[in-house]
Amino acid sequence: MSQIDELKDRVEAKKLRLQARIRELKADTRSTSREEAKKLQMKLDALSKNLKGGLGDVSQALASKLNDWLKDD
Repeated sequence: MSQIDELKDRVEAKKLRLQARIRELKADTRSTSREEAKKLQMKLDALSKNLKGGLGDVSQALASKLNDWLKDD
């Protein structure tokens, strides 16, 4: 498995974790949960912005952005 393949797997795994967490938070009616859901959605939106062309061809610049996104927890 190449480093790019590993990066793609890590990005996809985090994306799925964030989506699952957002679903949990939306089921919770507390305002703090809504705020956390908004923050997580912003992280997913940032990922979508970086992945306009998809994960098919990952340049060094995109790989750097994705690694930064993965570190942002």
